Amino acid sequence: MKHSIAHSASRAAKLAAALTASLMLACGTAVAQLPAKIGDTPLPSLAPIIKRTSPAVVGIAVEGTVQQQTNPLMQDPFFRRFFDMPDTPQERQFQASGSGVIVDAQQGYIITNAHVVENAKDITVTLLDNRKLKAIVKGSDPGADIAVLQVKANNLTAVTLADSSKVQVGDFVIAIGNPFGLEHTVTSGIVSALGRAPGISRDGFEDLIQTDAAINPGNSGGALLDLNGQLLGINSSIYSSSGGNIGIGFAIPINMAKAVMDQLIKYGKVQRGVLGVTMQTLGSEVAGSIGAEGVEGALVSEVAEGSAADKAGIKPGDIITSINGKPTRTGAALRAAIGILRVGDKVEVGILRDGKPRRVTASIGEAADLTVAAKSAGGSNGLPSGLSGAELANNNGEGVLVASVADGSNAAQNGLRRNDVIIAVGRTRVSNVKDLREAVKGANSFLLTIERGNRTLVAVIR
Repeated sequence: MKHSIAHSASRAAKLAAALTASLMLACGTAVAQLPAKIGDTPLPSLAPIIKRTSPAVVGIAVEGTVQQQTNPLMQDPFFRRFFDMPDTPQERQFQASGSGVIVDAQQGYIITNAHVVENAKDITVTLLDNRKLKAIVKGSDPGADIAVLQVKANNLTAVTLADSSKVQVGDFVIAIGNPFGLEHTVTSGIVSALGRAPGISRDGFEDLIQTDAAINPGNSGGALLDLNGQLLGINSSIYSSSGGNIGIGFAIPINMAKAVMDQLIKYGKVQRGVLGVTMQTLGSEVAGSIGAEGVEGALVSEVAEGSAADKAGIKPGDIITSINGKPTRTGAALRAAIGILRVGDKVEVGILRDGKPRRVTASIGEAADLTVAAKSAGGSNGLPSGLSGAELANNNGEGVLVASVADGSNAAQNGLRRNDVIIAVGRTRVSNVKDLREAVKGANSFLLTIERGNRTLVAVIR
């Protein structure tokens, strides 16, 4: 036993000595002499991927002009009204930079962010081999923050596109771009979250990939790659109070970017259609109240009369779970999925109604044909706070009448209106105020079905 202990101690001492020597080597000047592999196993490196894909990532330098008020007092209506001040904004020259990704070497197409080339009059693209090329804007879509540039040159390298619908939280990713003008800077990280809608896009078409790979000003329009060296997304923005990276960056999924790019190349613009629904993300508590536990999707609050959704048979209270077979887990995801479709496109919509899955086909309509306002419903007399400010009354056994709504109250802010008739809470029909109180007792969130004139809509109360 003593021999065994001594032998073990000896081996431990030798191992400790070896580790100490390795640490001293790593901390000293001999770091560059570390072996390329340990035994028969090569050391992991992203170098092969970077070497293969870097030529497809370009720097973009922009020059242009913007309109600017020379007199700041002109922004105040008071001074404009009482003083005879000329309203003559002047043009100001500006320079900006960003990144882009070559996606078609034959045609010279480069994808970047719309905000990178906004108001640009002169665009210069710099390649990895230091060639400088003049670029034209083939098309730009501020709604999705995607623009397509075109250059004329030989020997371009394009990157292969991934399928961003298959990305998972935790996947390793690589970002390549030109932060602060530092060309072809490479950072790495993981996918931190999916389906983010941080409210950055002007028109709200957001279903973004969140990553902790360092993204800084100048990375906009650059590549977010997977470990196969395929383009997973277009880096677009960061969340930061200081302007620097804090580990929260966002990229536009390449599937969305490609759909927009295809329209820009073919038509020069994106002609967006609408489904014609008002929707919101289905929360777990509300899902439980309507027997849809574990379901993810967008809850339809209202369907516009004559819309694509109306013609397809979609109804208030339906839960939209997929578009063309791809899951839509949130209202933002649904909006983004519809936002890349053109007017007249046929779309298969997966819905859940009364706990039963269905599929309907809709033909996307024109936004100009519809006026659909976002609505949500919001009692008083012991009812949850979301209904406070509303005077409720029995409606001859046919629901609960909203007799009045106080201005600025919770009910008003939630969209409840005078003469609305509440006919159900979740799947429970209510005939009077007593039924309503019983149905919402102890609930922090619930679903109301409301009749407003000849329309029926649903609303989540939180």
